[in-house]
Amino acid sequence: MAKEGAIYEDDLDFDFDDDPDLDIETDDPDIFESDSVEPAGQVAVSDFGGGYETASPQGGDVNLEAPTKEVVFDDSAFEITDPSEGIRPIPAISVLAFLEKPSSHDLMYGVSQDRRMARVSLEVADGGLEAAIAYLSENQSPNLLIVESGVDANQMIKQIDRLAEHCDEGVEVMVIGATNDIKLYRQLTARGVSEYIVPPIRPLHIIGSIAELFTDPDDPFLGRSIAVVGAKGGVGSSTIAHNLAWAISENAGFNTTLVDLDVSFGTTALDFNEDPQQTVIDALTDPDRADDAVVQRLLAKATDRLSLFAAPASISENYEISDEAYSAVIATVRRNVPFIVLDLPHTWSKWMMQTLTDAEEVVLVCQPDLASLRNGKNIIDQLLPARPNDEKPKIVLNMASMPKRPEIPVKDFAAAIGVEPSIVLPFEPQLFGMASNNGQMISESDPAAKSSLAIDHLASLITGKSVESRPKSFIQKLLGK
Repeated sequence: MAKEGAIYEDDLDFDFDDDPDLDIETDDPDIFESDSVEPAGQVAVSDFGGGYETASPQGGDVNLEAPTKEVVFDDSAFEITDPSEGIRPIPAISVLAFLEKPSSHDLMYGVSQDRRMARVSLEVADGGLEAAIAYLSENQSPNLLIVESGVDANQMIKQIDRLAEHCDEGVEVMVIGATNDIKLYRQLTARGVSEYIVPPIRPLHIIGSIAELFTDPDDPFLGRSIAVVGAKGGVGSSTIAHNLAWAISENAGFNTTLVDLDVSFGTTALDFNEDPQQTVIDALTDPDRADDAVVQRLLAKATDRLSLFAAPASISENYEISDEAYSAVIATVRRNVPFIVLDLPHTWSKWMMQTLTDAEEVVLVCQPDLASLRNGKNIIDQLLPARPNDEKPKIVLNMASMPKRPEIPVKDFAAAIGVEPSIVLPFEPQLFGMASNNGQMISESDPAAKSSLAIDHLASLITGKSVESRPKSFIQKLLGK
């Protein structure tokens, strides 16, 4: 069986006490332009499934073992077809892999550690197609058989034909080959092979292919969740979450729902100048009744593309909310919208960790100070082992260049926390204050402002779509919208 838990040994040690005279300086903050990475693998996706109709005998013995090398994978190069849809969690299936190369064992270990594979039973053995044939001649077939083969096309086809004689009906077969040969791919799919994948391959290539095979295409759409959390109180994480949701919906053009999960002190209604009669607490306190139709009735419409799930405007009640309720409500919202932005409270709990782990994107908002650095690094260190195949959290360094405030320089902050900031927002109290008092987003107040452009850039990194601020029309200005 696959091992549990990955060990990460890249923790950064830093101690500012070693240099009490650390020179604090502030450069003019700019948007960090991240180098784009092209997809690193080629994945052939077919609609043909397995369907071998021969039964296999029981018994036999083979040495099945999980690879032992512990590897941290970076799958930033993986690109899904629709940037608004995430890879679905894979159901409880059995997977048996026969691999030839040590690097493929490392690859499969990375697959086994992924959060979407939590319910999957994965076993790995040495040997390619021949080993698979020998094993299945005496044992029952798994739900998915992964075989690696570096032989030429003619020999592979002969081995696949022999393999088919020992596969149970309905088994899916994925082949990891050596050459990108369309003729071979067609021959394999004609024989019932579900997938043919060639190097370079990343863990998410395998996971995405498994999800394509075993998730029901008739299941509801599953949108991408973006969890926004602050490294400490007062860093402006809610402001970033609200403006990011606006940028994704109004400037990138994707339908988006903003969910305010700070049930005690959420400010979504205030920031959007709304007065919703029903809030997210109505769903969280009765999650069993919060189906798609009920949730849609509870949402407030900020614009044609942006819906709000606001927090209560009162702290008159103490709510008892289970961890499962948060997960259930988030899952329901995700079935109805391409993007969901989660405005998370400044707290730490089991449901917070689970929400951050399950999100497609994590946005961590910090200020250039020591408390943000310490807390932010603690959060990242908690998330990396739980999300080995996901991108690292995107860092937003907020309120930089505040007059008369000592600050950690951006380059030093990035080096210590281990992640380069995606954007750095300058200290612009007039812009943010005016927008807040008017119940607007900063892109509405001044689409050309440095912070507006920075948040648009963050939206483009998340959606994969070039984002342009849309200036208000004359009618909108007259109506104050």
